[in-house]
Amino acid sequence: MTIATILNQKGRAVFKAEPDTTLMNAVKLLRDNGVGAILIAKEDTLCGILSERDIVRALSHHGGSALLRPASEFMTSDVISCSEEETIASVMSRMTTGRFRHMPVLNGDKIAGLVSIGDVVKFRIEETEREAEDMRAYIAAG
Repeated sequence: MTIATILNQKGRAVFKAEPDTTLMNAVKLLRDNGVGAILIAKEDTLCGILSERDIVRALSHHGGSALLRPASEFMTSDVISCSEEETIASVMSRMTTGRFRHMPVLNGDKIAGLVSIGDVVKFRIEETEREAEDMRAYIAAG
């Protein structure tokens, strides 16, 4: 199964902000939408990702004044991304190894979606449950 399967199931909406958006407005975007990360982009071209972890780091280094500065100053700009064709197992492995919770999905250099480790784990659990049910049905059929 591929990442496209997850995006088709959960939707492709992505919360994003322009690089010059203040950190305060980025925080409000996270809060208002109940998400842990947003993409920083110029139109549909990815510049970086801003996560709760980046915000905590910004506040610990710069105090409240960080909230008035551009989100792009605090985003992770060396973003690890995937394509829709990548397998779910591969993405889960890369996220676990890299110890990050959100991965942008790109179609070429354009944003196609965003997956979280929760999305990936949820799908894998559902897939495992379906496989177990299929095995039980196969065994019961004799």
